[in-house]
Amino acid sequence: MLDKTEIIDSPRQLTAVIHLTVPASEIMKVMGAGIGEVREKVAAQGLKVSGAWFTHHFKVPDSTFDFEVGVVVPAEVKPAGRVKPGTLPAGKVAHAVYHGPYEKLGSAWGEFMKWIEAQGHTPKGDLWEVYVTGPDSNPDPKTWRTEFYRPLN
Repeated sequence: MLDKTEIIDSPRQLTAVIHLTVPASEIMKVMGAGIGEVREKVAAQGLKVSGAWFTHHFKVPDSTFDFEVGVVVPAEVKPAGRVKPGTLPAGKVAHAVYHGPYEKLGSAWGEFMKWIEAQGHTPKGDLWEVYVTGPDSNPDPKTWRTEFYRPLN
């Protein structure tokens, strides 16, 4: 599942985001519309997205997801509707690359968390996923690539 695990220094990144808190059962319903709205508002401001879209979770998801859906931008976005400026924080993070279907993200995160603990690190409360490639680029889930980031204490 995971083909790369490492500890890296992550730079602070400016983002355009929508904050959402939803039951786990609704996550797939709100993410697509949310990222579409973010991209629309960023484009309307003449900004170019820097990379793939992401979700930044403020706590490990359980029955509720408390997160932002967004994109990295080169300059601070102006608030527009639900879209607000944000950041992905700088600091030491555990990073992994996962190849596979979204349905197995939870078990891949479990494997990643075991790796982090085995390395003697203690994670902070938040985490983020970057959806580098997915169904929009290839219908075969084996080709989908998601990057995991977990800030460390």
